Amino acid sequence: MKIGFMNNPSASVYDEIVSFGEFQSDFLDLTIEGPKALDLDVDRVRDLLDQYDLSVVGHTDPCLPYAYPVSGIRKACFEELQRCAKIFSALGATIMNIHPCYACPPNAKHDLVKLNIDALKPIARMAKSFGLTLVYENFTAPFDSVSTYEALLSEIPDLAVHLDFGHANMGRDSGETFCKCFKGYIKHVHFSDNRSTADHHMPIGVGNIDWKEAISALKSIGYDGTITLEVFCNDRTVLFQYLEVSRKYVLELWKQVR
Repeated sequence: MKIGFMNNPSASVYDEIVSFGEFQSDFLDLTIEGPKALDLDVDRVRDLLDQYDLSVVGHTDPCLPYAYPVSGIRKACFEELQRCAKIFSALGATIMNIHPCYACPPNAKHDLVKLNIDALKPIARMAKSFGLTLVYENFTAPFDSVSTYEALLSEIPDLAVHLDFGHANMGRDSGETFCKCFKGYIKHVHFSDNRSTADHHMPIGVGNIDWKEAISALKSIGYDGTITLEVFCNDRTVLFQYLEVSRKYVLELWKQVR
């Protein structure tokens, strides 16, 4: 199991890599989004990653309307995702995340899952052509249920699951339920805590998620991959204190749980 952290897109990517490298992160969850993480010097990023022996998981902009039923919008989003895939591949990543797309005309809300499936098929194939597995992150309804994910995975053979336990704590089906149903499909995980009412991104152990149960569920399916501690805080000094407490807590539970 590897524990990593995500760069803040409002800060310099290069400074973030140095900070997490010195913090001895196992990997960087590299998000490519504005305002300061859109245009990257790939060679400079690669050199810094090598300097700190950091691997990369690819994270894309959560706001891209890639499934909107207007061909020009879909094309532009596909090109942006392809640009991201090229960067992730060049940096040695094997995983590229994508978020559910909720953007659609009001009278097409009932078709939202189908719109996502149709748009994701070519995106997943494109990602695969770069040596990347496209992982789909659970979030709010209708993309918070096992039944929706069963439909997605049955229609898109190149798609895998990105399980966010913080999101699952707000949704219909728990992270533990996702684990039971999608053994072998879960390829990346996010940990952050909340109190079920919003995506608070709090330190691990502060909210109401049962982390012993969460880790037990992951270990029960043999998961031993990447876990991003997606904890947010505006104060950088406090942020690293939160991250260290969270990391220690997860590592201790990982050892304890059988």
